[in-house]
Amino acid sequence: MSQDLPEAWAETGDQLRWRAARSRRHILRMLRAGGAGHLGGAMSCVDLVTCLYFHTMRHDPARPQAPGRDRFILSAGHKCLGQYSVLAEAGYFDLGLLDTYGHLGTPLPGHPDMTKLPGVEANTGSLGHGLSIGLGMALGLRADGLMSPVGQVYVLLGDGELPEGSNWEAAAAAHHHRVGNLTALVDVNGLQISGRTAEVMSTAPLAERWAGFGWDAITIDGHDIEQILSALEQAHQNQERPCVILAHTVKAKGVSFAEDKVDFHYWKTKPDLLAQAEAETEARISALEEVLA
Repeated sequence: MSQDLPEAWAETGDQLRWRAARSRRHILRMLRAGGAGHLGGAMSCVDLVTCLYFHTMRHDPARPQAPGRDRFILSAGHKCLGQYSVLAEAGYFDLGLLDTYGHLGTPLPGHPDMTKLPGVEANTGSLGHGLSIGLGMALGLRADGLMSPVGQVYVLLGDGELPEGSNWEAAAAAHHHRVGNLTALVDVNGLQISGRTAEVMSTAPLAERWAGFGWDAITIDGHDIEQILSALEQAHQNQERPCVILAHTVKAKGVSFAEDKVDFHYWKTKPDLLAQAEAETEARISALEEVLA
C-alpha cells in the first residue's frame, strides 16, 4: 500500500459470505457479554458493511487515519454492533475487546464514538445526521485535491430514520454540488423500534423519491453479495452525481427465531435462544469453510 492511498481489499464472493458469517458471530459474542443490544439492525446491515470493508473501500487497519482512505459513516448509530463486528474482523482491534461490550469503560459504547475506537469516523446515533456528515467529508476530500482518485464516502442509513428532514436537506445539497464521491446505502428492513416503517411514517416510493432529489438510485437484495458488489461498482461509475443503494434486507437476518420481528430491534438476551443463535451461526461458518477449503 502507498503512504497516502490504501488499496481496496477485493475479496471474493465466498470469502465475503464467510466474513459476514464470522461478523454475525462477533455480534452474538458482544450480546453475550453485554446481555442486550440492537440485534435486528446489526444483523440486517452486516452484509453491506462486510462488502464495503472487505471488497470496495480503500482502508488500512494499521493506519486508520491514512489520508487517502475511504470513509464509512454509520448514520443509524444504534446498529453499531454491525460495524464493531466488521472492524474487529478486519483487525482494527483485538477480538478480546468484544467481550467488554456493555461494561463500564468499554471502547464499544452503544453508539459509535470516534474518540474511543479506531476506524470510527464520526459520533452518530442521533438519527438523520449521518448523511450531512458524510456530505461534508465528501466535499472536503474533493476540495483538498490531494488524492486521485478522490476519496469515497459511504453512509449507511436505516429506512426508519429517513423521515428525518435533515436527510433530505443533505440529499438536495449533494445533488446541487454534484458530489459524486458520496454513496448512501439504505438498510431497508421494513421495521423500526415502534413497528413497521410503512405504518409509522412511510417514505415510499423510495427509488422515485431519491431520484427526485437528483440521485442515481439502485434497488437490490441487501443479502445478495453479488448484487451488493454490482451496485457499489455502479455507484463508482458516475462521479458527477451522488448515488443511493436501496438494500432490501431482513431484520435480524441469520437468527431464525428473530427474523423480521420487531421484538428483536433491541433484544435482552435469553440463554437458550442465544445458544440457538450461536449454533445456527457456527453451522453457517462451518459450511462456508468447507466451500473455501
